[in-house]
Amino acid sequence: MDSQQHTAWSEAPQGSVLSGAADPDGTGRHAPGTAGGDGEPPDFHETCGQILGAINTVIDGKAEAARLALTVLLAQGHLLLEDVPGVGKTMLAKTLARTIDCSVHRIQFTPDLLPSDVTGVSIYNQDKHTFEFRAGPVFANIVIGDEINRASAKTQSALLECMEEHQVTVDGHCYALTDPFMVVATQNPIEMEGTYPLPEAQRDRFMARISMGYPDPRAEMDMLETHQSVSPLSRIRPVAGVGEVRAMIAAVRNVYVSPAVKEYTVSIGTSTREHPHLRLGASPRALLQLLRAAKAAAALDGRNFVLPDDVASVADAVLAHRLLLDRRAVTAGENASSVVASVLAKVPVPGGAGRLIS
Repeated sequence: MDSQQHTAWSEAPQGSVLSGAADPDGTGRHAPGTAGGDGEPPDFHETCGQILGAINTVIDGKAEAARLALTVLLAQGHLLLEDVPGVGKTMLAKTLARTIDCSVHRIQFTPDLLPSDVTGVSIYNQDKHTFEFRAGPVFANIVIGDEINRASAKTQSALLECMEEHQVTVDGHCYALTDPFMVVATQNPIEMEGTYPLPEAQRDRFMARISMGYPDPRAEMDMLETHQSVSPLSRIRPVAGVGEVRAMIAAVRNVYVSPAVKEYTVSIGTSTREHPHLRLGASPRALLQLLRAAKAAAALDGRNFVLPDDVASVADAVLAHRLLLDRRAVTAGENASSVVASVLAKVPVPGGAGRLIS
């Protein structure tokens, strides 16, 4: 990438994060990789490296999945882990939660689970003659929803307001959820008996979907060596507090996005909506979350500006689970990931004929 293109992506307005101002928006927040005030991590990349290192000691051979999970956390999104049993979906969610000194609740979704079991319920206090709200497990910084597709559609819908508005409405009263708030849900796409597949509106709430896949033989050998006597999860200690995570999220939010990259993102969304193999393309919410994930990816790479490469690197994880293929595409052997790849190959990259290398 030449210097002219580099300037095009990083030419932030005066006083933005890129300008190097100590306090770009008057809130005490700083750009990724810079020292901050009270509650901020001493070094953005050092903290991210510690989190990823802790996850990789538990989940062998899945560094990319760990990085994407951290990307979603920093982008204030929600994560869907979808794969066959036994490949570490729940373990990844637990490990990410253990690396942060915050509140964590786990919900085992079953067919008899009720919406009030997730959000909470109002109970009548006979002494005070009033109803008191008892908060459900959704009131936590990180909520692990295990086998989310085992619960009925009514129970699944209890998460819709939580994931979008970060609040719960019970008996006409709104209760704000803690900040940061992230839902990490798992589901098994193979055994569909007795399950309730997530509807499109629910899938659209998840910023990204990860398919773990099987580890390579070397990683499995390491797992057999280290996971026999004691669970590696017991050795994980928090490396960041809630205040530090909030500061990291604020830093990611301030990453600069040029108009050209925004146009590139919109072009990707438009292309999915016009694609002949799709019945449903990317929603406006999907494009917002795509850009947020790209900003987090740029920050993890040590930049405070977004490249088209950042958008392309997270496009499959952010868009594929939202797309609906038509019958002809399924018959022809296409899948959502292949369609996303064809869209990325078709949409021209601004500022050059090919994809940029950061």
